[in-house]
Amino acid sequence: MSTAYPLPTNISPTTVANTASLLRIVAFGLISGAAIASRLFAVINFESIIHEFDPWFNYRATRVLAAKGFYEFWNWFDPTAWYPLGRVVGGTVYPGLMATSGVIYNFLHYFNLPVDIRNICVLLAPGFSALTAWATYMFTAEMKDPSAGLLAAAFIGIVPGYISRSVAGSYDNEAIAIFLLMFTFYLWIKALKLGSALFGTLAAVFYFYMVAAWGGYAFITNMIPVHALVLLLMGRFSGRLYVAYCSWYAIGTLSSMQVPFVGFQPVRTSEHMGALGVFGLLQIVAFASLVRSHVSSKQFQNLLAISVVTMGVLGAGAFVVMTYKGWIAPWTGRFYSLWDTGYAKKYIPIIASVSEHQPTAWPSFFMDLQLLIFLFPAGVIMCFRELRDEHVFVIIYAVVASYFAGVMVRLMLTLTPVVCVSAAVALSTLLDTYVEAKEPDVPEERMEANGSSAPDGKKTKKAGGAVGSQASTTAVAAASSAISDFVSATRSSASTPRQKGIWGADTRLVILLNAIGMLVFFVFHCTWVTSNAYSSPSVVLASTNPDGSQHIIDDYREAYYWLRMNTPQDAVVMSWWDYGYQIAGMADRVTLVDNNTWNNTHIATVGKAMSSPEEVAYPILRKHDVDYVLVIFGGLLGYSGDDINKFLWMVRIAQGVWPDEIQEPNYFTPQGEYRVDDRASEAMKTSLMYKMSYYRFSELYGGGNAVDRVRNQQIPKVGPTLDYLEEAFTTENWIVRIYKVRKEDTLGRDLKTANAFAQGKKKKRSKPVSRRRAIV
Repeated sequence: MSTAYPLPTNISPTTVANTASLLRIVAFGLISGAAIASRLFAVINFESIIHEFDPWFNYRATRVLAAKGFYEFWNWFDPTAWYPLGRVVGGTVYPGLMATSGVIYNFLHYFNLPVDIRNICVLLAPGFSALTAWATYMFTAEMKDPSAGLLAAAFIGIVPGYISRSVAGSYDNEAIAIFLLMFTFYLWIKALKLGSALFGTLAAVFYFYMVAAWGGYAFITNMIPVHALVLLLMGRFSGRLYVAYCSWYAIGTLSSMQVPFVGFQPVRTSEHMGALGVFGLLQIVAFASLVRSHVSSKQFQNLLAISVVTMGVLGAGAFVVMTYKGWIAPWTGRFYSLWDTGYAKKYIPIIASVSEHQPTAWPSFFMDLQLLIFLFPAGVIMCFRELRDEHVFVIIYAVVASYFAGVMVRLMLTLTPVVCVSAAVALSTLLDTYVEAKEPDVPEERMEANGSSAPDGKKTKKAGGAVGSQASTTAVAAASSAISDFVSATRSSASTPRQKGIWGADTRLVILLNAIGMLVFFVFHCTWVTSNAYSSPSVVLASTNPDGSQHIIDDYREAYYWLRMNTPQDAVVMSWWDYGYQIAGMADRVTLVDNNTWNNTHIATVGKAMSSPEEVAYPILRKHDVDYVLVIFGGLLGYSGDDINKFLWMVRIAQGVWPDEIQEPNYFTPQGEYRVDDRASEAMKTSLMYKMSYYRFSELYGGGNAVDRVRNQQIPKVGPTLDYLEEAFTTENWIVRIYKVRKEDTLGRDLKTANAFAQGKKKKRSKPVSRRRAIV
């Protein structure tokens, strides 16, 4: 073997190993720093603030835990949510996120570091992203080597598919869940390779942590059993598999049942039956292996046939009977929506109304993964080349996560880790091939082609001449001689293995520069996407002034602050469920519905009130003691995330409960268009949502044509009027509008009649005065 470039010969292997370890530590430190820093754009561009909707509830619950302790949090009943029902928070929440922040808060305060709980919540996700990079490094190192692990850690540290749910301020369950996902998978692979009950128990402990942190724990609950089942079908049953799976399942299941929100679901729901079935199957296979070692082959075959059929029939029958009796809950609607993308829209519109539950568009894959989407299949194919047990796991993970990521946008989060791992394996193999200094020797065929075979040819010709002098040479003899030479040459080349490798430093340099260039472009892409697309809090909007400077639109916090300072403490606010957590967290006011969405009928009641005329909606508001109604309107600025764009989902959800009163087609024109201008349907124009959105909107245009910049339609000059509600507050840019519900008329009149009478009284007020003057 020769070398493509000179290598130092005076360095000992120990020095090389120590230097490599040091470089890996330094590289991982830089990766951790990059992972944390790339998630701080939101804090730098805006401020330290909680993002989105669900994080506001998590932050509010964490404040309760930090102020009152875990016991009070565990037993917390929140009377201000889902008025007048309230909510038992401790039994309806995954407490892992809050408990993690509480532990960090108490740990810091124990050492007299007075860090506010809000800052811990804001920075928790960036901090755990470094741990996720470490877990991914450990997992990938088990797949290939530490070099591939560093690449995988770097990828997951900055890839937008993971950053989208882990920027600073994104205080949601996924902030810690992806770390727990990857570390649990690493511990499972380690337990499987070593047959270690210790690593199996550790996998169960982190699985319990995952169950306490995120509802997506069902992904682990089914991934590990599927892996074990595939290994069984491949004939790879071993004591290592038995020990690893049994220790994980037994301890993990018992631990997960300690979470109140989960309870007995691991043994009573269909989503968990796969893990239980594989556990039972492993017991059967292990027992069969034991019996096989004590009986003859013929007796074993007979016993196996009878036992397998009997146990299969009994198991299937028991599952059917328990499901029929209600002891095992059937598949949930959320599960069916993963297999049938149209199921939720037909039967569970509240699930389909959430944007992150929509199918993933193809551009999203390239935006969130970029270069990795091309390396991902190559890494999966390389796993097929060796196909160890851990490689089988990566292949299964890749197939399952790819399908679910295509079904639901949110599940792109579960696909991203395996994409980073597979891409790192592929790129690491490429770099290993082209960085390796050794190159193969020049084969004999190439030397012969350069002229070294000439003497042999002369000898052949001489021998042929000698033979030809004794007998005349014919064409047939020459052909047979050529064929025999070809066959002998083929046999000799087949018996000698061909050397593979890369010749020349120039070829290596071209490939390596190309790879480095693609990685640099990947870094720029990730930085741009993170800073522009995934680092903007939903409660603070930003636009660009004509001079290029940033303009902050702070209407949400303006409205919530007004509610907090200008309404009674016990005031009840009705809005669409999207804003419930924010109202409770920032305005500290009672809400009818929020983002928990546990009571479909309550949400449908809000939808019915929003989609009904004033006189129909008013009794609903009074029945639920509503004092204020909040709507989001983006027609002035062109903010597309307003309630008019969400209005059809309110109609659909209400229609599911009151199909005789609310019908979606009534809100379209006869031509089937969804319009808000003069051609809008009568049901649309008279709905409470329409009136609250466009009330006094035409006044902004001074008598001209008012234009809704979201729908790009002209609004009638004579706008809607309100009789049962009155405008209380509208933000600077008209994004948030708050209306106060009027009390009943003191004389018992209908408010519409009383309002008309009051307006008429004002017009006629001057006549009695003139009469009195005349009499005087």
